[in-house]
Amino acid sequence: MPIRKFPQEHEKFEIQAYKKPKSLKLLRDTHIAFTGSPRKHPYDPDRVILITDPYSRITSYYEFKTADVSYVEEMVNLVDMEGETVAMARIWVKKKSIGARASLFIVDDTTV
Repeated sequence: MPIRKFPQEHEKFEIQAYKKPKSLKLLRDTHIAFTGSPRKHPYDPDRVILITDPYSRITSYYEFKTADVSYVEEMVNLVDMEGETVAMARIWVKKKSIGARASLFIVDDTTV
């Protein structure tokens, strides 16, 4: 079966330039890592959204201030069956920062 559609490059999302930390142990002690697909916030340029599983039917996401993100690691991109790619990253957020976590759900009766 020949491949008809090949993965195409998507727009690269960059929060800002990050330098690799001098000590990974210190980074682990002072930060928490979150993994997902980063997106620009729709109306606040000082915030970033991280979609945890972009291909899931039940999507959840995190929202952080960009000032609280100290380091970003690029990860392997995800590719769906149609060849669309999604950039993935691990972001390191300072401990004690305030973030928002949102999960989508269907509103319905819980009776069976």
